[in-house]
Amino acid sequence: MPPTTRELLIGAATDLLDAGGPEAVTLREVGRRAGVSHNAPYKHFASKEALLADVAARELSGLADTVTGLLKDERQGAEVLREVLGAYAAWALAHPARFRLVFGRWSTPFESLAEAAHDARVALTGTVRKAQADGALPEGDSDRLTGLLQAVVHGSVELALDGHLAVGGKWNTDPDGVIDDLLGYLQASVRG
Repeated sequence: MPPTTRELLIGAATDLLDAGGPEAVTLREVGRRAGVSHNAPYKHFASKEALLADVAARELSGLADTVTGLLKDERQGAEVLREVLGAYAAWALAHPARFRLVFGRWSTPFESLAEAAHDARVALTGTVRKAQADGALPEGDSDRLTGLLQAVVHGSVELALDGHLAVGGKWNTDPDGVIDDLLGYLQASVRG
């Protein structure tokens, strides 16, 4: 089935975002890139921010789908969690404009974005719970532990994107190394 006009518009907006950040995304250029009339974007989106919210929601849905798929895996929770956190960091490093869009400030709440964020958070917390149940992470509040893990990975990605974290550079590590270190410390606390 061919993509809908809305999907074409979101795809074009994503390409423009990747090329030049949110400033590069205009409804007129999105329509031109999608191969539709210059008025088509206005029929599907109330504003540029609404279009960008759907771009962000699509990114979060993709991340949630990846996590949900990995949760069905038969491997131990620690292995799955490591893969999930690594995939999150790899996505963010490969698509910094999308990463910063998803986790940036929004002047208006958007239902599609809120739902996608909720689903992504539930999936990530499910991964943490699986690792806790397998004894690979400390017992306790899964939501707070998920927040800790995400904050550390998020921060390491930001440091790497800004040139402050790299193998051979400051701290001689990268986000993958930070993930390994954090999980190692948490697993050692369980064995402790």
